[in-house]
Amino acid sequence: MEPDGCLDSSLPGECPSSAVTQALSQILHHLTCQESRRNKARNAALDDLRVLIDSTECARLCGGDDPSSSPPVPAVLGQVAKALEKLASPPKEQEGRSDRHSGVAQKATEVGALFLQQLGKIEAAKNSFCPAWKTGLRHLAGPVYIFAVTHTLEQPWTNQRSREVAGKVLALLLKVSECGSVAGFLHGENEDEKGSFSLIMGLLKPDMNKESWKNNPATKYVFSWTLKQVTRPWLNQYLERVFPPSLLISDDYQTENKILGVHCLHHIVLNVPAADLLQYNRAQVLYHALFNHLYSPEYQLIQAVLLCLLDLFPILEKDLHWKGGIARPTTHCEEVLQLVLTHMEPEHRLLLRRTYARNLPAFVKRLGILTIRHLKRLERVIIGYLEVYDGPEEEARLKIMETLKLLLQYAWPRVSCRLVVLLKALLKLVCDVARDSSLTPELVKSSLLDEATDCLILLDHCSQGQVKSLLAKIPQSCDDSKVVKCISKVQQASKETSYAET
Repeated sequence: MEPDGCLDSSLPGECPSSAVTQALSQILHHLTCQESRRNKARNAALDDLRVLIDSTECARLCGGDDPSSSPPVPAVLGQVAKALEKLASPPKEQEGRSDRHSGVAQKATEVGALFLQQLGKIEAAKNSFCPAWKTGLRHLAGPVYIFAVTHTLEQPWTNQRSREVAGKVLALLLKVSECGSVAGFLHGENEDEKGSFSLIMGLLKPDMNKESWKNNPATKYVFSWTLKQVTRPWLNQYLERVFPPSLLISDDYQTENKILGVHCLHHIVLNVPAADLLQYNRAQVLYHALFNHLYSPEYQLIQAVLLCLLDLFPILEKDLHWKGGIARPTTHCEEVLQLVLTHMEPEHRLLLRRTYARNLPAFVKRLGILTIRHLKRLERVIIGYLEVYDGPEEEARLKIMETLKLLLQYAWPRVSCRLVVLLKALLKLVCDVARDSSLTPELVKSSLLDEATDCLILLDHCSQGQVKSLLAKIPQSCDDSKVVKCISKVQQASKETSYAET
């Protein structure tokens, strides 16, 4: 394939823009054709493109020599860049196909070399003070960026070589764009400078609707990674572009996609002003989407959802003020806590138990005195989790005792009637840990005993010294030094407290 003699010219720089445009159009046709021998045609097209770029002056590729040509050379070159990006993208995922990504890394390496060549020409035009270099870059920047992100991240369709080439492409793109970071490239280095985020989202949009977003397995990662580069105060400008795709990904049946979508939504919650999220009921839509995920048995998803919800509650409950005289309305945080406690009681899977216990203290902190509404169920969950060994790290029991300490601080007027039940559970834990001969590290055992001691001291304060009197005879009849040491700390702390002042 010879692009109309342009490659055979003895003076390629003298080749008119119309001939370059025609040659690029032929190359574009061969890159996008669907004929049976397309691989051979595409390989020839890549070779011809490499020769054409090398033999054409940088100013001509940027359209600087003939800005009135139709279609402009940079526009056609941009279409070629889009075709190259599609050529190097991984194929649609198919069940039962383990080799679906074979050959993608090799294509990406070849395409990356072509992008480096094109960016090098634009850099040369820039260094030679050709004013058209910005036009050339504008048409290339979007496809080149999507290609670079697709193949820079470690994915099944990449290898070390393709990632290195993609990294070089991204670095050169930032250099030519005069941007110090990807974030600067996306939202602009200065306040009055428009970045490329809208351009990138516009290119991704056709592949981010309900019917097409799984056609290219890289699209969701490019969208997610790009979204997370843009933070306050820029992200709210693009909320309409990023909110629907994030909801779409999170609503998938695959856990991996659900988690990815929830992470995108969490980034939006953290970086978009509350007023924008409350507008058009977006925050409520987001809340209900996240709430439905709480019925999942996947602990990674539950962890991501709970973290996102905890940051969403202040936005949802921003305008809720109790005026007295009527019952205080149930908050969104309380609704989630009720469901979490319902799931925690019968849960026997350790990873889920740890996930729930890890986030429970944050809910108690958030609700404060309102945890009194959930005291009965919290009491059952706390006692149940204190009884169960949680593996060498004992994360669940440590977090449950952190929850208990917060509960004793916020709900202390209601604790005295639960004194005996909580005291028995804590003493049983102390005795179990003291006698524990498992592989639990001594540091973890020490932490458990310290936390239990702190809970006993707080319980004693809440009950006006009743714990001290109930524990008075234990040191005389117990020969376990760890248990005795724990009880002694509680008694010593009680002596130093004047309950008349509390």
